[in-house]
Amino acid sequence: MNFVKRAGLSLVARKGKTALLLGIFLVVCVLLLGGFLLEGATARQEAEAQRRIGVDVTVRADRLTAERAGRLAKVPGVQRYNPLLRGVPRLQGGKLVRSDAPRPPDSRPERDGPRLIGLRDSELLLDFATGRSTLVEGRPLTPQDAGHDRVLIGAQLAELNGLAAGDLITLASPDGKHRRAYEVVGVHRDGRAPVPDGWLEPSELPANQIYAPLGALADLGLGSPDGRLDEAVFRLGSPEQAEQLHAAAQRLLGDADFRFDVNDKAYRDQVQPLRRVGAFAGTLVWLIAGAGTVVLGLIVALTIRERRDELGMLLSLGERKWKLIGQHTVEVAAVALPALALAALAGAACAGTVSELLPGHTASAGALLPAPELRLTAADLGRVAGLGVGIALVSTVLPGIGILRLHPRSILAATD
Repeated sequence: MNFVKRAGLSLVARKGKTALLLGIFLVVCVLLLGGFLLEGATARQEAEAQRRIGVDVTVRADRLTAERAGRLAKVPGVQRYNPLLRGVPRLQGGKLVRSDAPRPPDSRPERDGPRLIGLRDSELLLDFATGRSTLVEGRPLTPQDAGHDRVLIGAQLAELNGLAAGDLITLASPDGKHRRAYEVVGVHRDGRAPVPDGWLEPSELPANQIYAPLGALADLGLGSPDGRLDEAVFRLGSPEQAEQLHAAAQRLLGDADFRFDVNDKAYRDQVQPLRRVGAFAGTLVWLIAGAGTVVLGLIVALTIRERRDELGMLLSLGERKWKLIGQHTVEVAAVALPALALAALAGAACAGTVSELLPGHTASAGALLPAPELRLTAADLGRVAGLGVGIALVSTVLPGIGILRLHPRSILAATD
């Protein structure tokens, strides 16, 4: 009789052992699939953390201009960048948020204006990236706003002057020679204390900060004649990429008065726990695979021992030993396939529900990453199937080595 057919008849005849093998394989496949799903979810969330948080590198140098910052932005690994320049213009026909404390006699009149910050991308600012400042109306400033008269203002300043997204605000140079009207494209709210107890110049209050495209400062006569920037912030995907940017900045800007600060705390605080979870999931997969192999191997070894009479009879009838090992392998593999199918159905049914129950991770002070998404893919099923087949082979072939040592005469003589 064909050993494959004999394996099928054996599974039907031994329903209890078949059910036991099916249950064990189902548990092993479900746990393996859970480990792979967790690995995939942490890998996707790590990629999302790199996209949302990344690593901010701040470059300061006397020779840093917008043109040189643009050249540094082309270094491999730089995802986005933000040239920054600050100035204090005059607010025409409007009111500033002021401290409640009395104005000291030595206060500086040139600081009696809003703080205008020229930039390229407002979402790259640390206050917005950490959630300290949030957009309450309109939209942020983007690289597409370059060359346009558009600003992003604070909520307190907007409320004080009755401004909203779409309105115009007029700013002038400190000497009054340059004046320009800007469209308010967005309103943001700073989560810090709105007005401190002590005196601060209006330009030092977060409520009076106005963000605009970098060219707005030149239009108001602010900044240096040579176009020097205060600093430039570069967003990288990981801390390891900072070395290449540092080398490029050193070649371009020179060593004199050159500062290169890497702020990767938020990245490490978020990514390191994710990597630990991913490493734990990988270790768990191999522990489950090893434990499943041992348990199934013991069951197959006990089954072979119980079926010595059957094996001896088959050997005496001229059956090849490799076919007996093949029969046991087919029996275990035939149980593994429906177990894999049931595990796939369970994973597909539960992945979405489990994802909704998992909490998001706080990337930094207020920025929340979405919860890990457990997504069942064909690659995960393929890995589980491969490990399942490997477990089936190892758990049957190793105990099956004992079949090679069997002799029908000794088995039948011991039975008599």
